[in-house]
Amino acid sequence: MDYFAAVRAFVSAAELQSFSKTAHEMAVKTSTISRYVSELEKDLGIALFNRSTRGLVLTEGGRLFREHAMVALQALDDARQVTSSLNRTPQGVLRVTMPSAFGRRHIVPHLPAFMTRYPAIGLDIVSTDETLNMIEAGIDVAIRIGVLPDSSLMAKRLAPHRRIVCGSPAYFERSGMPHVPEDLAAHDALRLSLLPDDKWSFTRAADALASPEQVLVELRGRLRADDSEAVLELAVAGCGLALLPTWLASTALREGRLQHALPEWEARTGRAEPAVWAVYPPKKIVSSKVRAFVDFYAEVIGEPPYWDDGLALALQP
Repeated sequence: MDYFAAVRAFVSAAELQSFSKTAHEMAVKTSTISRYVSELEKDLGIALFNRSTRGLVLTEGGRLFREHAMVALQALDDARQVTSSLNRTPQGVLRVTMPSAFGRRHIVPHLPAFMTRYPAIGLDIVSTDETLNMIEAGIDVAIRIGVLPDSSLMAKRLAPHRRIVCGSPAYFERSGMPHVPEDLAAHDALRLSLLPDDKWSFTRAADALASPEQVLVELRGRLRADDSEAVLELAVAGCGLALLPTWLASTALREGRLQHALPEWEARTGRAEPAVWAVYPPKKIVSSKVRAFVDFYAEVIGEPPYWDDGLALALQP
């Protein structure tokens, strides 16, 4: 039995005092309304109506059940209306997780504009480099970087994740500029301990779309860190070469504190192209607050991403 449909049929029949009028009102057969009421009476173990030539008359139990049923139906209608309104006007608390460095540089600075545009949305920001289970952590949207594993989550690509070899002018003056990836074996590499091994893989930029041959370089160097911003600062200080994403290194490149080595080569870790993603749990209808956040940052970041805008000349060593 569809309990809520049966309760609605009962309440309507009590008001109209007729199964046939209720059937017409609900656009179903009269026998359907009669069956609903009979099933309710069987479930409750009590008669809800007395039938007479004048129509339907509520029993004492029927009056009591109607009183409470109307409260329940009104609460259900209110819940549907309030929940449905979330999809019409973006509102409610949005819980977002993001990698710490990327969040500080490219999510948090734009939050004032987002909150001005959507004054009914509250934000709960979780900055962490740990990949959280979105369902268990109650996350609405996650910003993730790299190649996404196969999962049931929905994702929107916000930007490419381009990584380049960088070093300070002082470092290149002291140690020389590498011209091919193999030259890196003779340089001090600043390694990110979050990566699976001490190797960088490269393909020629012009060949990136056509099954390129990869050049794998074994690294050496005395410094390793588990934080990308620490690696950036060490590179700016002249401690070695670093493989950095352009979203992190672009400001230092424009200011001349870093120079781009091997501009004809792209760093790759596999066949799939890494990217910056907005990830959210699968739902038949994506809530308006999630859609507003994802669309806002897709608009702000742009294509190509704003951190790469005008960077072509700055990337030349």
